[in-house]
Amino acid sequence: MPTPTPIILDCDPGHDDALAILLALARPELRLLGITTVAGNVGLAATTRNALGILALAGRPEIPVASGADRPLVRPLRTAAQVHGTSGLEGADLPAPLAAPRPEGAIALLAELVRGASEPVTLVPTGPLTNIALFLGAHPELRDRIARICLMGGSMGEGNWTASAEFNIWVDPEAADRVFSAGIPLTQVTIDVTHQALVPVAESDAWASLGTRTGRVFADLFRFFAGWHARRYGWDGSPIHDAVAVAHLALPGLVTTEDYRVQVETHSELTLGRTVIDRERLSGEPPNVSVSVGIDRARFLDVVRETLAAFP
Repeated sequence: MPTPTPIILDCDPGHDDALAILLALARPELRLLGITTVAGNVGLAATTRNALGILALAGRPEIPVASGADRPLVRPLRTAAQVHGTSGLEGADLPAPLAAPRPEGAIALLAELVRGASEPVTLVPTGPLTNIALFLGAHPELRDRIARICLMGGSMGEGNWTASAEFNIWVDPEAADRVFSAGIPLTQVTIDVTHQALVPVAESDAWASLGTRTGRVFADLFRFFAGWHARRYGWDGSPIHDAVAVAHLALPGLVTTEDYRVQVETHSELTLGRTVIDRERLSGEPPNVSVSVGIDRARFLDVVRETLAAFP
């Protein structure tokens, strides 16, 4: 079997981030070096506590976790508590963390893990891109140690937070602009594809029948998450946005991509945070991002169920 790909997950848990953490832990194709947290879905204290709680649930408290940015680069923090609840993981009680966050903070932990890895590391941001932008600015000497960035964020069509923008990019468009223009190989998993990865309520409810505490907890979490999507969209279920980015790294071919020129809108209040994807190649600029365009949904649902069954 090939050597597992070393990854660092930068996240703002969040129901879908929580499942992304489990996938990163469970897949033999991946080696999770650490987790950094950022304010996004809820504030930083809650996202950090949630990451530590998921690791405790999974029985993997040795994975280092460090807190990062508590606000965007230049804008006030705007959260999605109405989607994920005030705790960020409403719907179930997580176990208390079994470890404390690393005292040096996210940027220092990222630098330590990237510098110390035996091969270039893949960064997997599934929240606002503040930490990643700060890390790239603080440590330009480590850019060659980054194999790629595989992020969840942005859209090819309509947004999910404004008419134009997806939440992760909209929260900190200046950070996103820095990351998209950094010249590092980048894959963008958009909501156009993650909305195809809808988990029906019957499927997420069935996780409770796996016979594990983890299955029961995630069934409860996604019952809450599905409730918001039912009220907002009228859907029977919920997409697991962030887990798709992790699954794409583990299972080549699960997500199909095409290369496009992508830029982030940072000025217009009407389209702030939009990822402008040049599908018709009108700009004349070379592609800079591998953009998701499709997913094998049935396979993805099987992978999610296998992941949940792998934990106690």
